[in-house]
Amino acid sequence: MRFIYSKKSYYLLFLIAFSTISTTIIAQESELNIGVKSKYYQAIKLYNNKAYGAAQNLFKEVYKNSESHKNIKADAHYYDAMCAIKQGQDDANEKVLAFVRNYPQNNKKEKAFLNVGNHYFANRKAAHALKWYQKVTINQLNKPERDELNYKMGYALLVSNYLKDAKEHFKTLLGSSVYGNDARYYFGYIAYKQENFGEAEDNLSQLANDATYKAKANYYILDISFKAGRFDKSIKIGEQLLTALKESKKNKKDEKEISQISKIVGESYFNLKKYEASIPYLKAYKGTNGKWKNTDYYYLGYAYYQQKNYEEAINNFNKIIDGSNKVAQNAYYHLGECYLESQKKMEALNAFKNASEMDFDAKITESAWLNYAKLSYELGNPYQSVPEVLKGFLAKYPNNTNANEISDLLITSFLYQQDYQGALTYLKNSKSAKNKNLVNEISLYRGIQLFNENKLLEATPHFEKATLSINEITRNKSIFWLAETDYTIGNYQNALNHFLQITNTDFKEAEKLPYHIAYTYFKLKNYQKSAEYFQQFLNTKLNDNNLNDDASNRLGDSFYASNKFSEAINSYQKVIEQGGVGADYSQYQTAMSYGFMGKNTQKIIAFKTLENQYPDSQLQDDALFQLATTYTTVNNTQKAQKTYENLLAKYSNSNYVPNVLLRQGLLYNNQNDKQKALQKYKEVVAKHPNSKEAKQAVSNVKNVYIDLGKVDEYATWVKNVLFINVTDADLDNATYQSAENKFLENKNQKAIIGFKKYLTAFPAGIHALNAHFYLAEAYNNTHQFKSAIPNYSYVIQQEKSEFTEIALTKLAKIYLEKEDWNNGITILEKLEKSANYPQNIIFAQSNLMKGYYQKENYNNAILYAEKVLATDKVATNITEDAKIIIARSAFKTNDFVTAEEYFYEVSRKATGELKAESLYYNAFFLNENKEYQASNKAVQNLIANYSSYKYWGVKSYIIMAKNYNALNDAYQATYILENIIKNFTEHKDITEEATSELRAIKIKEAKTNESVSTKN
Repeated sequence: MRFIYSKKSYYLLFLIAFSTISTTIIAQESELNIGVKSKYYQAIKLYNNKAYGAAQNLFKEVYKNSESHKNIKADAHYYDAMCAIKQGQDDANEKVLAFVRNYPQNNKKEKAFLNVGNHYFANRKAAHALKWYQKVTINQLNKPERDELNYKMGYALLVSNYLKDAKEHFKTLLGSSVYGNDARYYFGYIAYKQENFGEAEDNLSQLANDATYKAKANYYILDISFKAGRFDKSIKIGEQLLTALKESKKNKKDEKEISQISKIVGESYFNLKKYEASIPYLKAYKGTNGKWKNTDYYYLGYAYYQQKNYEEAINNFNKIIDGSNKVAQNAYYHLGECYLESQKKMEALNAFKNASEMDFDAKITESAWLNYAKLSYELGNPYQSVPEVLKGFLAKYPNNTNANEISDLLITSFLYQQDYQGALTYLKNSKSAKNKNLVNEISLYRGIQLFNENKLLEATPHFEKATLSINEITRNKSIFWLAETDYTIGNYQNALNHFLQITNTDFKEAEKLPYHIAYTYFKLKNYQKSAEYFQQFLNTKLNDNNLNDDASNRLGDSFYASNKFSEAINSYQKVIEQGGVGADYSQYQTAMSYGFMGKNTQKIIAFKTLENQYPDSQLQDDALFQLATTYTTVNNTQKAQKTYENLLAKYSNSNYVPNVLLRQGLLYNNQNDKQKALQKYKEVVAKHPNSKEAKQAVSNVKNVYIDLGKVDEYATWVKNVLFINVTDADLDNATYQSAENKFLENKNQKAIIGFKKYLTAFPAGIHALNAHFYLAEAYNNTHQFKSAIPNYSYVIQQEKSEFTEIALTKLAKIYLEKEDWNNGITILEKLEKSANYPQNIIFAQSNLMKGYYQKENYNNAILYAEKVLATDKVATNITEDAKIIIARSAFKTNDFVTAEEYFYEVSRKATGELKAESLYYNAFFLNENKEYQASNKAVQNLIANYSSYKYWGVKSYIIMAKNYNALNDAYQATYILENIIKNFTEHKDITEEATSELRAIKIKEAKTNESVSTKN
C-alpha cells in the first residue's frame, strides 16, 4: 500500500515552520549582540536552503556563545537536532531527546517530535515516523496540524499493520475537506481487509467519481461483490475496469490488475454456470508470480468439461497434483469422466481410484469406487488384485444398486487374472451346485498352471478334482493332463491307462493324442502298439513338420525294435527325403537296418552317405565305427583299418577309441602282424587303462606273446600294468562282484558298503573305475550328493570311458541343484567337449548359458544361447530359455537392438511371469523410442492379463509414469509414482526409481503450479 502525498500537506508544514522562525527572530532581536545575531540569521538561511551541514556548524557555534541568551541557545539546540535528523546522523534521535529533556517547557518540543516524524514519514519510514508521532501531545496542536498528524499516523499505523488503530485515526478525518477522500479510501480499505464488507463498500462507493481513487475503489467493490455472491455486479464492474485498463497504456502493474480482475470475472461467470463465457477470463488469469493454484486449474477444467471439450478439461484437471481437499476430489472424479469420454480407460482408473480414496463428498466417493471397481475388472489393476478391489467395494457398499453386478464379476475376475488358486480359495466355502462345478473347471486350469511351472506333484490332485466335472470336455481334458503328468514323472503305465480313458477328443491337446499314446507304448517297449499309434498320428497329417519327422523316426524305431527292418527303412526314408529334423539319425538307422537284413553293401553305402552328407552330425563317429566293423565283416580289412584310422584322427575323444584300437589289434593279429597287434593292444592299456577294453587288451597281449614264445617278455611287461595283480585278481573280482550285485538289485545302502570295502582293499584294482562310478550312483540314488561328488570326480579325472559322459552329467546336475555355478560351469564345459549324445551337449550348453548369465558373464551367456538356438531338435522350453538369456544379457550390455528383438521373440510364445517380463521390456523399448502411447498400451496389456506378477506390473508402471510425463499429463505420472512408493516398499529398487522420477516431475510442475510442494 503506498501513501498518497498532498501538496497541501507540504505547504502547511512550510508555513508553520517559517512562521515560528520569524516570530522568534523578531521577539529576540533586541537582545542579541550583532555577532550572535548575524550567525543565527546566517544559520537559519542555510537551514531554509537545506544546507544542513553548514547550518548545523553555525547552530553549534551559536549554542556555545549564547549562554546569556537562553531562547537563542534553546533554538540553536533545536535546529542542531533538526539538522542531525535531516542528515541522518547516528546521534540525531538522541539530540532531539536531549533537547526535550533540557527544555521541557519549550514551545518547540511538540514541533520537534512532529518534525522528526515528518522527516521519517517523507522518507517512507513509517515505523520510525510512528514512534515520533506517538510522542506528540496532539491537543497542543492546532486544527490543521491535528488533521495532518491524524492522517499521517493513520497511514503509518496502516503500513505497520495496526489496522484497528489506523482506522480510528482515519475515521476522525472522514469529514475533512483536506483529507476526507484520502481518509475515506483508507478507512474503506481497512474495513475490506477486516472483511467488514458492508462498511467497506459504503465508504469506497463514495469515491466512485474520485479521479485518484476511482479505479482502486471499484476493484475492491468488485471483489466485495464477488465475495458477497453478487456475481452479476462483479461481472459488470469487472468488465468496466478491464475496458478502462486495456484502453490505458499498459505497464506491469496494469497487467497484474487485468489478471486479477479477469480471475474474478471468470469465476463470477463460472458461479452463474455460464461456463462458456467464463473460459476466456479464466484463461487470462496469470497467477501469482506466474503460478496458478489447483483451484485455478479446477475452474478452467470444469468449464471445459461442461462444454464437453474433454481434451482441454483433461489438460487442466491433470495439472492438479498433491490435492487433498473437496476441490481435488471433485476434480479427480471429473477427470476420470473426461478420460472415459476420451476412451482413456487406464487413465480413468487412476483418477477414479484417487477420488475414491477421499471422503470430502460421500456420493462422489461411492461413485468413484464403483467406476474404479468396474474398470479394474475390465483392464486389470496394478496396485492390487482385481478380486480384492471388487471385494473391497462390496464390503464398503453392500447395499449399492450395482452390488449384484459386482458380485457376478468377482468370480470371473479370478479367471481373467489367471489367479486360479485365488478363485478356488474364494469358492471353497460355497455350497452352490453351480459354484461346485465351477471349482472342478477351475481346478483343471490350476493344474495346468502348476504343470507348466514343473510342480507336477502339486498339479495331480487338481487334475483328479477336475475329472469330477459334469462337463464332458473338462473331464477328458483333465484325464489328458493326468496322463501327461504321469508320463513326465515316468509312470508310463499310469500315463497309458489315462490316455486310453479319453473318450471325447474335442479339445486342442487331443489333436496329438495318438502321438502321446505312441510314445507311452514306446517307453513301455510295446513296439507293435507304438508303431500302430505313430502311424495313426501321421495319418492325421498335422501341420507340424518337426513333430511329423519325429513321429516317422519313432515309427521306424518301433519297427526296428520289432525286427521289421524293411518297414523301419521306409519310415526313415520319409524323413531323409524331406530333409527333415533328425535326418542324420534316419540315415544311421537305415544303415543299421540293412545290416540286420544281411545287406552289407547297402549298409556300407548308407553309412558312406551319412559320412558325406551330414558332416556335422553327432553320429559321425558311430557311423565310422559301424562302417569299419562292416568292412571287417565283408573281409575288406584294408578299408576297415583305413576307416578306423579316420575315426581316430577325426574323433580322438570318442568313446569308441579303446574299442577301435582293440579291433585294429585283432585285425593285425589275424593278418599275423604280431608286432603291430601288440602295439595297438598296449596302446589300449597305456592310454585307456580304465576302459573295459584294457583288460581284454592285456589278455590279448598275453596270447600274442605265447604265440611268439616270449612269455618272459609278457611277465616283464605285465608287472608295470597297475590294475593287474595276478595273485589278487580272483579276490578283486569277487569283492567287486558282490558290491555290484547289490547295486543291480537296487540295494543302494548295501552297495555303498560293498564298494567302499572294495576300494579300501583295492584302491587301484581292476574294477576301481566301475566301483567309483557305481558308488557315486548309489550315493546319488539315496540323495547323498555330497558323498557322490568325489566319486563322480574320480571317474571324470580318468581316461575317457563309457562312464565319463554319465558322470559329467550327474555331477553337473548336483552342482546345478546347489547353484554352485563355479564348479558347475567347469563340469559343463568338460561335458560339452566330450559328450557323444546330442541331448547331453544340449544339456551342457543350455546350462552354461544360464551359469554364465548368473555369473554376469553376459557375452558367454549369449554365445552359449546362440549355440542352443543353432541346434536342431531342441525342446521348445530350452529354445525359449535361450532367447530370454540373449534378451536379458543384451539388455545388460546395453545392446538394446538385440534385446528388443529377442524380448519380442520371447513374448510371442511366453506365458506366465516370462510373458509379463517380455511385455515390460516391450513397453521399455517403446518408451525409449518415444512411442509413448504405444508404450502405455503395452503396459496396459501386461496389467490386464498378468497383474498377478506384481514385480513386472509395478516396474512397468514406472514406465507408464514416464510416458505420461512426456505426454504432459503430470497428474497421471505423479499419482502412479506416489502409489508405487506407498504400496510397494518390498521392491526397494522400484521405489527408489519412483521417488527420483516423482521429485523431478514435481520440481518441473512447481514452476507453474503454486499448490505443488517439492518437499519430501
